[in-house]
Amino acid sequence: MIITFLGAGSTVFVRNILGDVFQTPALQDVEIHLYDIDGVRLEESLAIIGRMNQKLNAGLARVRGFCGDHERRAALRSADFVINAIQVGGYEPATVIDFEIPARYGLRQTIGDTLGIGGIFRGIRTLQVMFEIVKEMEKECPDALLLNYVNPLSIVTGGILAASGIRTVGLCHSVQICVPRLLQYTGIDIDPQEVRWKIAGINHMAWLLEIQHKARDLYPEIKRRAQGLREHKDRLRFEMMRRFGYYVTESSEHNAEYTPYWIKRTHPGLIEEYHIPLDEYPRRCREQIREWEQEKGKDLDSRAEAGGLSYEYAAGIMDSVVCGTPRRVHGNVPNRGLIPNLPAKALVELPCLVDRNGVQGVYAGELPTQCAALNSAAVHVQLMTIEAALKGSREALYQAAFLDPHTAAELSIDEIVSLCDDMLEAHGDYCRIIP
Repeated sequence: MIITFLGAGSTVFVRNILGDVFQTPALQDVEIHLYDIDGVRLEESLAIIGRMNQKLNAGLARVRGFCGDHERRAALRSADFVINAIQVGGYEPATVIDFEIPARYGLRQTIGDTLGIGGIFRGIRTLQVMFEIVKEMEKECPDALLLNYVNPLSIVTGGILAASGIRTVGLCHSVQICVPRLLQYTGIDIDPQEVRWKIAGINHMAWLLEIQHKARDLYPEIKRRAQGLREHKDRLRFEMMRRFGYYVTESSEHNAEYTPYWIKRTHPGLIEEYHIPLDEYPRRCREQIREWEQEKGKDLDSRAEAGGLSYEYAAGIMDSVVCGTPRRVHGNVPNRGLIPNLPAKALVELPCLVDRNGVQGVYAGELPTQCAALNSAAVHVQLMTIEAALKGSREALYQAAFLDPHTAAELSIDEIVSLCDDMLEAHGDYCRIIP
């Protein structure tokens, strides 16, 4: 069995995923292909994963490295599973462009990797590479299951599914950490393993629809306690729950830019009132670069340390596909009626059954109308971005930006066109599919 990891230079993430693989009996005797375009990063990951294989897995796995575009097809050849963690354009220049040019127009962002101008352009430049990768997969490993972890998750996963027949699921960890952190934030001393909950929606904006402990509805107590968290770092998310009735899976810094209510030039006081961290993603990128440099100075054994299983789904999904053992995960899959009041073409995040047949979405039913409305606003931005990438259409790109809630709230339609033109020029070859 072969597992190919694209973007293996992401040392922390590859360590989590493959640490889980090494601790999963059915996956231990495996060939692992680590692929990256950065040779230095790849060598670091090869050394760390090689040592983890010895410590956790008695050296049973065979680990090989592949670098550069010319070796990508070899990395994909005969793969059973492909894990996608690439970042197209890196922090510099791409992420810097995504933040600095919109800021010149007065359009500020926090994370910029899922929705908004940043998410749209990150989606375009990522899809142009993913379209090449899935074409190669169709030739080298047509039956492989692609586990996509790359943001903007809905745009990238949806674009792959629209362009190819490769089996694909989008994976994120915001669902599995939602309830434990909510209980922690509100000081409710209950073991999360004893709580029954239901979550459905779209990636980074899925809704905690039900939460119970021994048949007791916990929502009233959660909402009562949330009223006292006025200075909490996630205050915006609690305000969303107060106004719309349901808790959302993703953090306040993400949600601040998914809706038109929070980052506003006309109401600058909202930034401080709701603790909105503008330019948060570039700050995190710089911190990760510093941490990576510091990590290089540590001995290999300490860098290869792994605790128990992480909360990522990848190893569990692969285990269920290989062994046929049924497992429930939350994945991002085509809607096709699973949430009837969201568009049929939407990529939805909801419970999925995994077994030898792969990942299959489970019917979730209709969302509350207000939740579906907020999701739908994001879905149409995602769908227009996918259309722009598939067709190489500048007009569709403009329309995606016109529809984005935060962008439309801050800029006129002519300003949005001008901003998109400036972004395309600055990104150059990274967005070459748009003429």
